[in-house]
Formats: sequence, structure tokens, C-alpha cells
Amino acid sequence: MSSNHVNNRNRQYHSEMASNYLPIINNKNNNGHVSQTSKLISIALLVGSASLVLTGCQSNPTASADVAASSTLMDFSTANPAQSQRQGRAFTASQEAQAERYAQLFNQEKYPNTEHQAKAHLLTAIRQHLATEHVAVAQANYQAVPFIDADSIDAGSSSLLRTIIETYAYQPEGMYDSSDDEAQAEARAELAAVGVESNKCNENEDDDAYEVCVVEGINYDYDDAKDSIESDYPSDYDKSIAEAEAERKAIAAILAEAGENEPASADEEYDYDAEDRDSDDYVSDDYSTDEYATDEYDEYGGETGGMLSGMSRLSPKTMSSTGLIGNILTMFSRTPEQIAASNAYQYQHLTFNSVSQYNPKQRQLQSVYSYDYATPTISSSIQIPVAFDFNNSSVTLDPSAIMPIVALVNPENTPLPSQMASHTVSFGLPESITAQLPPAVLYDAVLNAIQSSMAELAPEHFSAVDISGDAFAKEVGATRAVKVYFGSQQSGEMIGKTLKYVTKSLQEYVDAHLEKYPDGAILKAALAKAQLYNKGYQSADVGSLLQFIEAIGPISFNQINYYYLDNSDRLLAKQQRVNIGGDLLGSTTTMLNQVRYDKASFKRHALTPLLAESFGSNAVAPIDGNAWIAAQRQKKDRLQTARYARYDYEDGRLETDYSSDEYENRYDAESIDESSTYDDDNTQ
Repeated sequence: MSSNHVNNRNRQYHSEMASNYLPIINNKNNNGHVSQTSKLISIALLVGSASLVLTGCQSNPTASADVAASSTLMDFSTANPAQSQRQGRAFTASQEAQAERYAQLFNQEKYPNTEHQAKAHLLTAIRQHLATEHVAVAQANYQAVPFIDADSIDAGSSSLLRTIIETYAYQPEGMYDSSDDEAQAEARAELAAVGVESNKCNENEDDDAYEVCVVEGINYDYDDAKDSIESDYPSDYDKSIAEAEAERKAIAAILAEAGENEPASADEEYDYDAEDRDSDDYVSDDYSTDEYATDEYDEYGGETGGMLSGMSRLSPKTMSSTGLIGNILTMFSRTPEQIAASNAYQYQHLTFNSVSQYNPKQRQLQSVYSYDYATPTISSSIQIPVAFDFNNSSVTLDPSAIMPIVALVNPENTPLPSQMASHTVSFGLPESITAQLPPAVLYDAVLNAIQSSMAELAPEHFSAVDISGDAFAKEVGATRAVKVYFGSQQSGEMIGKTLKYVTKSLQEYVDAHLEKYPDGAILKAALAKAQLYNKGYQSADVGSLLQFIEAIGPISFNQINYYYLDNSDRLLAKQQRVNIGGDLLGSTTTMLNQVRYDKASFKRHALTPLLAESFGSNAVAPIDGNAWIAAQRQKKDRLQTARYARYDYEDGRLETDYSSDEYENRYDAESIDESSTYDDDNTQ
């Protein structure tokens, strides 16, 4: 039934209702015997009917068209074939219009909305960008801000992790500890034993008994031993007991007001009046922890206490002492003044620069990274060229920046810069690894996985932004920009999907080359296990796990990416904003990275000559790092073999020398003994 027919039925129903209620109103006016309640009910019904009519009109945006087409709806009261055909065609047309409208709402492939259009433009730009040769120039800057704004509603509030640490894992200095109680009991027992033995020795005036006491070490000075033990366990222990008791009293009072931990009877109530309690008896040597626990444990809500009974046994933080954990938390946390100083003296003058060129056909990526710090009084720069060649399974880099660290670890085998034939060193993966999994296969699997994972993200994470006031967009000449938000949920989902896609691609490669991977092969078994694990979770679960870590952990992270495109969906630039920080740190560090993909910026950059010098066509061939490592290993093996041989030689020489000396000494001794015996016999 069409919406026009329903509206007509509603109008007929409301008109009948109005006609039925009009006599009641007239009767009331004529006779005046209708009650006030009936009057109110009638008015309410009329107002409700009018509201329903108005609501129906407002919910239908094509009300005028429905009124015009009301005469063409199916009218079963008359048998007119021409009118029925005309009404049938009108009904079919309205159904088709409704179906088209429904498709526009949910069929985003045929009728994409703004988010779907932005996502489609970005995916096209990324696929085109990764498939063509290009260059890139990047510059990253850093800034730190307080984790919570001063005017925020959360200002002054602790995080959940800090609260848990300070509530359950915190113990102030001087707080009561059972180990201290045991140590003190042992010390007092030892003191008592010393006193008994000392009295025995002092009472015995026999010199022999006194010597026995002295020899056995029993005759200690009782007063000295007592002073020593009291110095080890000063009165601060009693003070800590009093402080702990005061805190328990406060907590018990709060719980009592909340209706928790009420004693079973009036006889079990304990008087906490400090004036009525004998403090000397309370902290005397006869103090029994067992008695204290049994008498007062139930009162504080032990086994029979309420829901908040466990709060009475906590060791809350006090303002007088911070403790070790408090000092550690304070050490990691930074104040707003420290954050401002970091920005003024460090981050404001620090930049991370890089230039890169990418060749997708050769699967090569060559870059120079520079860590620069420049102020009016000091300037420093650390530059590291790095190149990846996935077809040849090698990585080439300039070790000059890390050579001082290598020299500290292995000074004997570290060459000087003048001893190096080239400034770059090339390292390759061993054949045992490349035969199992070629790096080119893994490279293609990762790139395809990233693109496929991004394509599966929900469209609401892609937003078309207005760049009319964006200065960076004007610099690169962009006509549109797409914003992609990667929070913990989206980042985790991307990680999960990427792992699954990489596993799937590698499994397809193994299935296509079964002759290289027989049953029992390491890669084949690892992929089978990974496939089994991948079936046990969904990619969104990884995002939920990251959200949980972010909620209770000392870190908060998210990424906001802006991709700048031209009219042909060519990627011109990218701007990435990464926030890292947490409540325990007290600050959030923001990294803003701007990347340009134009050749003009690449040619005039200061790091481009170093890139050409390191990896260009006229660059000196790099040193074979694998041969250098093999030579160092061979040298080490020879030294170790020589060391073992020298140990064997020295042991054999010493044994031979010792044997000969021992034989000579023994022979001389026997000769002397025989001669002396012979002389004695002759004398006799």
C-alpha cells in the first residue's frame, strides 16, 4: 500500500474521530453537565489527532506530490479498468522511486557518499604512487605539551594505572611490615638469651666457669646488646604502628558511615578513644599481632565484612612520605615548566630530515637520514645513508655515524676511516635464508597487504577536508586532501589484517612451489601454525587489545594522516601527526612529519648530493660486509685455536718439569736417608 493511500486512510479516520467527539462538545455546551475531566480528555484527543496529522505530513517530504497523486491510487469501490491501469502505473513508479532512494542510502558502490569518495580517491593515489618511480623529501619536528590541559575537566585527576599503583602496590616509608615484626622478635629473643647466659656467668664467681663463659663467647654486656638492638629498631616502629592505626581508624569511620563493616554486637565494638587507651600497654613488648588480628579483623570487615572490607587493609599514600614507587613516578613525570623548557631548548632547534628515491621495478629504496640540531651557539648533524635492495637481498649503509659505538665494543677489529676503501658497506642475507624465503617475495607480500588492509577499513575513517586555508596544500599545489585517522582501534585492526594478508600471500607462494617446500620444511610448518592462529581472532580484536593497553598503560598513541592529491589522484604530499605520551610521563610528544613527492624539492635539498655520492652511478663500490665479517670470524677462530694450543703446551711443560723436579728431589732425599742410615750403622 502506498504512502498516499495510508495518508488518506489517516485523514478519514481522524475526521470520523472528530465527528464523533463534536456531539459531546455540543452536548456539553447545551446542557453544561459534562465534567471537567471529559472536557480535558476531549481537548487532549483533538490535540493528539492534530499532532499525528502534522507528524505524518512532516515525515513525508513529497506530501504535495502525494496529494496530487491521491486520485490515481487504487480505488476498489469502483470498477473502472482505465483508472485501475493508471493507478497501477503510478503505484509501480512510486515503488521504483522508493527502491532507487533505498539504493542511494546503502549502495555505496553505485551511489558513494563523501567518505566513500574520499577513500576511493586515496586508494587510487596510493596504488599509483607505489607502482611508479618517485622521490621524497621529509622533515619532522617535535613538540611536547602537558598530557591534560589545565582547563580540562580531568585536570588534577590521576589515571587508572597510577591510582592502582598508589592504592594497591604502594607502601610509604616507615609503614608497618610483618618482616620487621619477625626481625624484631628474633632480636628480642636473642637479647633475652644473652641476658640469661650473662647472668649465669656473672653470678658464677668460679674462675673456671668464668673462663668457659669467656671462651664460649657468652659473657656479653647485656646493656650494650640492648642498646644495639634498640638502635636497630628505634621508636619509629612504634610511631609507624600508631600512624597505621590512625589510618585504619579513619577508614573504619568512613566505612561505618557507609553502612559497611558494622560489628555483630555491641560487645565486639572497640573503643578507639585515644585518651582511654593506654598507649604504653598498646606498644609494649607483650603486643601480640595474632590477638590484634583476631579481635579487630572482624570489626574492619574481614571474612564477614561488607563489599568495601578490603579497603581497610590497604596502605594508602600519605603526604608525609612518598616512598620508592612515588619517587619513581615523580621522576618520570614532567611538570609544565619542564615541558616548556624542553620545547625552548631542545625541540625548537631539532629536526629530522631525509631524502629518498624509490624504484619499484628493481625493488630498491635509497635514503639519507639526518638528525640535525642547530642553535646560535651550537650546530650538529648526524647523517646516515641507507639503501635496500630486495632483489639482491642486500642492505648498504654508511657506518661512519655508528663507528664510534663499534669501536667501543670491538676496538681491535674496527677500521679507521682512512683504512676503508669506501664509505659504504654492503651486507647480504645468507643463502640459507634467501633459499627458503626470497626477500622480494616478502616485500611484495607486505606492500599488497598494506593496500588491501587499508581498503578494508571503514569509510568513516576517511574524510575529505577543506584545504582552502591550508598553507602546506598551497605549497605543494594540491586540489584535494583526504584525512585518515589511525587511533589504537584502527592501528590494531591494520596490524591484524596485514599479518593475515602477509600469511596468505606467503602460503600462496609455498603452494605454487611445493618442490622447494617438502613436508617438514620450516617455512611451511610456520605458515601452517600462523594460519591456525589467524583463525582464532579477528583483526578488530587486535585493535581492542591496543585500546585496553592504552587505557591502563602509561602510553597514549594515535596517528592523523593528511594525503594531498591533484585532480588526477596523484599523490603530491603527506602530513603525518603522531602523538605519544601518557599520564605517568605527564606529557604528550607530537611528531609532525611533512613529506613532499616533487622533484624540485628533491634536487635543491642539502642531503641530495650525499645520496648521489653514496648510491649514485658514480659512487665507489661498497665494501663487502659479509667478507669482512667472515674475515673477523676467521681471525677470532685462529686466535682461539692458538690460545687453546698454548694452554695445552703450557700444561704439558709444567707437568714434565714438575715430574722431573719431583724425581730429582725424591732421589736426593732417598740418597741422603740411605747415607745417614749407613753412617749410623757403622757408628754402632
